[in-house]
Amino acid sequence: MPNHLIRAGILGVGSYVPERILTNKELEKIVDTSDEWIKSRTGIKERRIAEPGKSTSDLATIASRRALEHAGIKPEELDLIILTTCSKDMIIPAGACLVQQELGATKAGAFDLEAGCSGFVYGLSIATQFIATGAMKHVLVIGSEVLSKVVNWDDRNTCVLFGDGAGAVVVGPVSSDEGVLASKLSAEGAGWEHLYIPAGGSKMPADPVTVEKKLHYIHMNGKEVFRYAVRVMEEASLTLLKAANLELSDIDLLIPHQANMRIIEHAAKKLRLPMDKVAVNLDRYGNTSSASIPIALAEAVHSGRVKAGDNLVMVAFGAGLTSGGVVLKWRDREG
Repeated sequence: MPNHLIRAGILGVGSYVPERILTNKELEKIVDTSDEWIKSRTGIKERRIAEPGKSTSDLATIASRRALEHAGIKPEELDLIILTTCSKDMIIPAGACLVQQELGATKAGAFDLEAGCSGFVYGLSIATQFIATGAMKHVLVIGSEVLSKVVNWDDRNTCVLFGDGAGAVVVGPVSSDEGVLASKLSAEGAGWEHLYIPAGGSKMPADPVTVEKKLHYIHMNGKEVFRYAVRVMEEASLTLLKAANLELSDIDLLIPHQANMRIIEHAAKKLRLPMDKVAVNLDRYGNTSSASIPIALAEAVHSGRVKAGDNLVMVAFGAGLTSGGVVLKWRDREG
């Protein structure tokens, strides 16, 4: 172990969304809703839906290959794979092990992490610690979801919100003047009943009654989640900036969890950020839970929106209730 902490940063990014697009107009034929209602309440116009037979680990593997290629890192160079998801393939084994097998990352440890929509920033924060201590050199952090399999398509309050997709990053050592500057993880477990899937675990094992009552789908108290989100998005951002010794004016790009446009706009207003400094893809993908931030990050990087030296703030909230974020200075890939 080194005598000093090593600065960790993102070496490469990748994302994948399924080809199938489900528009609001199509949803009008499925549930009692309208394109105008969905857009005005959420900002969502369409979302991606995984084809039958495709799972969370399948999407994760594609995004991971793209991140590894972007980083110039071979699968066998990975020390650890962290898959963050709330729609895993099966209870056991960890989906990260399935990704490891598909990638051929034979030297890597692998585990799943579940923190709802905050999962990716939780995973990135954990990966940073492994790099900082010198325990590991390359960690793959993935956010991947196939939420279309766990939403009730008869419930107009939830089925219009979610989509499928995956994003991944390779985390490794960077120079001392770049990379992750600060991270913050929080939880308020008293609010767990506001967003959960009741059945399928040890508390309520699957049986004919739980299936009939549709207890294996997402249940959400939208008003309470919204109230929580608008509070913690601002709080987390300000806490991160203070820890990183940055001012609001130092933010080059805010990458928030893509859940609701009104929440994103509220956070931008509180942080005094123009919307051109906020990454938004909610209109095209809906809420992809733990995948939303890494997908948005990958798109921003590959489009040239993120440049060397930029200060990025990534903040999220989710089931648990959880929240958290990471602030980092983007690395100079030429350096």
